[in-house]
Amino acid sequence: MKLKSWLSLAAAEMRDAINFAYPDRDKKSDGWIGDAKHSATKSDHNPDAKTGCVRALDIDSDLSRHKSESIYLADQIRKCGKTDKRIAYVIHNGKIASPILNWKWRKYTGINPHKSHIHISFTSKGDKDPSLFDIPLLKGSK
Repeated sequence: MKLKSWLSLAAAEMRDAINFAYPDRDKKSDGWIGDAKHSATKSDHNPDAKTGCVRALDIDSDLSRHKSESIYLADQIRKCGKTDKRIAYVIHNGKIASPILNWKWRKYTGINPHKSHIHISFTSKGDKDPSLFDIPLLKGSK
């Protein structure tokens, strides 16, 4: 029997907060569950084999009329990851941040530089934790 796929509650909370903060944003590059290409690789967009939870979220980088806004948001998510253990890593604009280098940005060498979207991966701690994130741009979103 195949498990039903569901989005981590932390990821759903972040998506909802971003949608509230940017109600007119482009959602063309949004996504959370992997396509066939993703399913052939190790990816947080693939459902967890035991729970069905998907722990990745893509947010289109066109948040507003200012293209630099996505860089700023990705940086705020990076800073939040220093203390919020629900965030595993962030990739955007050819850079990745994770606990590996204490959340400092470094060059991302993967095939997709994630310029059209911000990729956020979550830990299993976020599976059932929908609490608000301490991200100034998203404050007051609920």
